[in-house]
Amino acid sequence: MTTAESTVSCGLSINPMDLTGRRILVTGASSGIGREAAVLLAKLGAVVTAVGRDTERLSRTVDSLEGSGHECAVFDLEQLEQIPTWMKGLAAHHGPFAGLVHCAGLHSAMPISLMRAATLETLMRVNVYSAAMLVRGFRQKQCRAPNDASIVLLSSVAGLAGEPGISAYSASKAALLGLTRALAIELAPERIRVNAITPGFVETEMGAKLRESLTDEQFNGIRAKHPLGIGHPSDVADGIAFLLADTGRWITGTTLIIDGGYTAH
Repeated sequence: MTTAESTVSCGLSINPMDLTGRRILVTGASSGIGREAAVLLAKLGAVVTAVGRDTERLSRTVDSLEGSGHECAVFDLEQLEQIPTWMKGLAAHHGPFAGLVHCAGLHSAMPISLMRAATLETLMRVNVYSAAMLVRGFRQKQCRAPNDASIVLLSSVAGLAGEPGISAYSASKAALLGLTRALAIELAPERIRVNAITPGFVETEMGAKLRESLTDEQFNGIRAKHPLGIGHPSDVADGIAFLLADTGRWITGTTLIIDGGYTAH
């Protein structure tokens, strides 16, 4: 049971994380943290627009959501210039968004000796440029709810702490943190909050692929750096919900670290 669910189950008359009726766009909703976030937000009453490239997997996510009004939005976020227009179309058909959660991303492990400009460009396009264009689209008056709105960008502890072999990935995730702080100040007059979450190693499909590329010794070393153990997608989803809900109404420009103690070293 997640933190948010336990709040509801205790029979409290007021749930500070209630999201009833709020339309929230979640990218990367086909799997991992994005899918877990979509499931939790729906349980809290949100109406979810799930974004991904795989129609079948995205449909399975939407079919699993509680409540009604949820929709699939199949789109390739590498089509950067089309993102604002695409978002305006979604809002025109189904209503403006109160929240945006950007979980879609790409991981790459490569030593600097093998680095190519194309690798850097791909990581920046997928992990950073798409985030900037999503925020640009979200802030359009036709796209966002007139009252307070919230944006959560998924970064990584790799943007805060160094590890060998992932310099390009780390650079892209660190760039997201700078983007978050700047956008928080720029959009505060419009009552749009912008925050980032930096997860540690989490048991997702992407995490499993990374695990396959490591030796047992390397993986055990990573696990040992997480005092509370490897994380679960629900650990991060709880943080996303907290920042989207009224519990985060006075929080912007911050980085919420959810890493099992990784950065405490």
